[in-house]
Amino acid sequence: MLLPRRLAAAAPRQLSRRAQSISSLSRTCRPYTSEAASAATQEAVDEPTTTPAKTKTATSATTTTSKWAKPKTAAKTSAATLSTSAASKRTAAALPSDVLYQPKTIAHTATSDVAPQEAVGVPVIDWANSFHGISSKPVTEEQFKVLMQPINEKDIEVKPDGVIYLPEIKYRRRLNEAFGPMGWGMIPKGEPVVGNTIVTREYALIVGGRFVSQAQGENGFFSPDQLPSAVEGCKSNALMRCCKDLGIGSELWDPHFVRWFKKTRMEEAWVEHTTTKKKRTFWYRKGEVDVAYPYKLAK
Repeated sequence: MLLPRRLAAAAPRQLSRRAQSISSLSRTCRPYTSEAASAATQEAVDEPTTTPAKTKTATSATTTTSKWAKPKTAAKTSAATLSTSAASKRTAAALPSDVLYQPKTIAHTATSDVAPQEAVGVPVIDWANSFHGISSKPVTEEQFKVLMQPINEKDIEVKPDGVIYLPEIKYRRRLNEAFGPMGWGMIPKGEPVVGNTIVTREYALIVGGRFVSQAQGENGFFSPDQLPSAVEGCKSNALMRCCKDLGIGSELWDPHFVRWFKKTRMEEAWVEHTTTKKKRTFWYRKGEVDVAYPYKLAK
């Protein structure tokens, strides 16, 4: 079908006008991103001196912030340090002076003028069967004072059956004060003898390369997994018995002192087993009754 001549002539003019309108719209309606970018570019071009000022302000603000942050951190650190030191001072102040161990003497330095023997040429001694050096030389006067000094009453412990004793660490400390660490030692005289509920082993106390004494140590146990600890307990028990010959804690073996301590420093309390409800008496230091499970104070 052919178009009329008037419509055919008007068609190119309509197309030209529509193209012009689309072109003007494309120039006016730009995308958002392009407009923002162009606006930022135009702002940067129009205000070249504003950006350095803003940058300088931001830098100074950052500098100011970091400047103030350091004292705060230091303040927090110093506060934490002060609190820690204050806590440590409170802890130290809370501990009585007699609880912290401080060596009273260094009697073993009295023999420092004697040159130590060299290992080369020294005969090997079988301490399991030898009594080498026994009673060959007495201790010095300084060592005698250390060994014979009275024990502190606060160091004495009380067993529930009323037996008093001195913890084995007290014997070790006294030996260290008198002869110095590595100046004495415990030598086993035989193998452990294991029974159904008890283990024993004999030890010898050697001081300065000389035999001092020997004693049988014993300790009880209830199951096989407790056997290693029981064998170690034998050594501690033998050490306490060997120290009798050196005079350490001799008061504990004196009947007069034992009776006096039991009368003036101990008290008896009735306790009850929480399961079986059986009652019995336990001994404690006077004013320090502290009943442990499975027992409780009887009413």
